[in-house]
Amino acid sequence: MARRTKEDALATRHLLLDAAELVFSQKGVSHTSLNDIAQAASVSRGAIYWHFKNKADLFNAMMDRITLPMEAELQQIGHDPELDPVDELRCALLDAMRKIATDARTRRVFEIATLKVEYVDELLAIKARHIKSHVNVVNLMQRSLRDASVRRALPLSISALIASQGLHSLVVGLINSWLLEPQVFDLEAVADAAISTYLAGLGLLPKPVPC
Repeated sequence: MARRTKEDALATRHLLLDAAELVFSQKGVSHTSLNDIAQAASVSRGAIYWHFKNKADLFNAMMDRITLPMEAELQQIGHDPELDPVDELRCALLDAMRKIATDARTRRVFEIATLKVEYVDELLAIKARHIKSHVNVVNLMQRSLRDASVRRALPLSISALIASQGLHSLVVGLINSWLLEPQVFDLEAVADAAISTYLAGLGLLPKPVPC
């Protein structure tokens, strides 16, 4: 019975996150109330507070459901001495681009986070989460670039921190531009060319292999 209750609670949590995605996408985060989400999920308002402290907590859980697996991929880079960290980094980034371009949920969540959220009042906690995610990803990129430099015995032309900040900005900029008008360019193809060119400019030419 306890297991069934736990499964029901998890199902309700996912139902709320699904509803939040749709309502945030339609109305924007600032103009969406918890009651809007409860109605979309066909549950009581109290059910939301059972799972989430407030709207920011719900938003961050929605983001984590998509972004944490991507960050986990970056965390695996460099653990296998047989693999080149540069190639692993390139493929991990391209896999993220592919998911954004082809998976409706991933695209919707990134669109909400990029175009439909304002860092005001109760949503300031969302800004803190974005900053934390930014720092985590930059640190993971920095570790990969430094490891690649050591393995290849090729010193970077700039510091690994600056290089990783530039790479992160390149990736975020491509995603943001594509989300504005997806029909203008192929996200994965342009990202592959841009990321490979950037890495080559650092002296870390990736292998031109499919990811």
